[in-house]
Amino acid sequence: MWTERYPRRPMRRLVALVIVGLFALPAAAHAIALSTMKASWDKRERRMGSHAGAYVADLGTGRVLYSRNADKTLAPASNEKLLTTATALVRLGQDTTLDTIVRPAPDAVLQPDGTLAGDLIVVGAGDPSLDDVAMRDLVAQLRRAGIRRVTGAIVADESLFDNRRGSYDSGFGYDSDLGGELGALTWGHGRFDSRGPAFYAASRLRYFLKLGKVRVSSKVSVSPTATLDTPTLAIHQSPTIAELVSITNHPSDNFYAETLLKLLGARAGTGGSTAKGIVAAQEALRQLGVKAEMVDGSGLSRVDRVSPHQIVRLLAAMAGRGEGEAFRASLAAPGEWGTLEHRMTRTAARDHCRAKTGTLIGVSALSGYCFDLAGHTIVFSLLENGVCAVCVKKLEDQMVPMLARYEG
Repeated sequence: MWTERYPRRPMRRLVALVIVGLFALPAAAHAIALSTMKASWDKRERRMGSHAGAYVADLGTGRVLYSRNADKTLAPASNEKLLTTATALVRLGQDTTLDTIVRPAPDAVLQPDGTLAGDLIVVGAGDPSLDDVAMRDLVAQLRRAGIRRVTGAIVADESLFDNRRGSYDSGFGYDSDLGGELGALTWGHGRFDSRGPAFYAASRLRYFLKLGKVRVSSKVSVSPTATLDTPTLAIHQSPTIAELVSITNHPSDNFYAETLLKLLGARAGTGGSTAKGIVAAQEALRQLGVKAEMVDGSGLSRVDRVSPHQIVRLLAAMAGRGEGEAFRASLAAPGEWGTLEHRMTRTAARDHCRAKTGTLIGVSALSGYCFDLAGHTIVFSLLENGVCAVCVKKLEDQMVPMLARYEG
């Protein structure tokens, strides 16, 4: 007997994918009855202990298929990224891009010979993907604008975000688990020197200006200039939010997740900080009917709390939205690049399930979507705390493929 029914709302634009998935089921993926699946899941859940929970629902019928400790709040590890990326898609818009802008200082003058007499300002937009390709793009545009020399400094404006460089657990200082320092203007996944990531990014722009035969001084600085109104000389657009979300979820990128959280606060107009991002994310989650305790965007903190039931509510809510396809596609799949590349590769889950993994010492999680034999979308969440993470992942990899074999 189930305790809750979910509305019958198929994932938009996924009908074709469902049909393809059904015909692609391997011959060995014989059907499994609900009673058999529940008994098998119960056996494995008991092995995971009392600090483990699971919840599974069929969006095609609205039926809850499995529930154990479903409302127990647990540390989700990187399943926290489901909350961050879902709210980023909803609040920022899946087709939105982030525009890194280069402009002259207000007192700078572009002379007929191509000399910019004054400072050149690069304004960060919170794009976590800035790299050498982006810098070359900006330099090419500056050359097309006629600039051949800059007499002043290359000024980095990172004022969209606060200056806290790490996540909650690091006291917002440098956090090696992020692989770089957070900021509104970063290059190379937050690479930095003693003067910070924005200074490093501006130095990188200076380097590519020199390579592009634009003469520059040796001066680089960091200063807020966002209120200054000067013409745009060059603009680099990031990948769309949907693409950034995919880059976040597939490999479980902590740096991208924490950057997206700050961006939520900045775009809400309340400030580009982790705290303000959480406020914006929580408001979006409330609108989706989801409750969770967030202290970061990546799940690095053990203070984060959410239940399997609430994660399934999130997955179900996103399935019925226009951003649902982008959200599902952002999750890793067995045998494909990402965190499931070497998991469940020879099971029915391959080509039929996508999920977000989560791992900390003593914590494991796996939540996502599967298509069953009836073509229904199954949403599931497995959260385990106080366990041998490597050990329970083997159990997860036995449980999830059963969902693709469920006969509906």
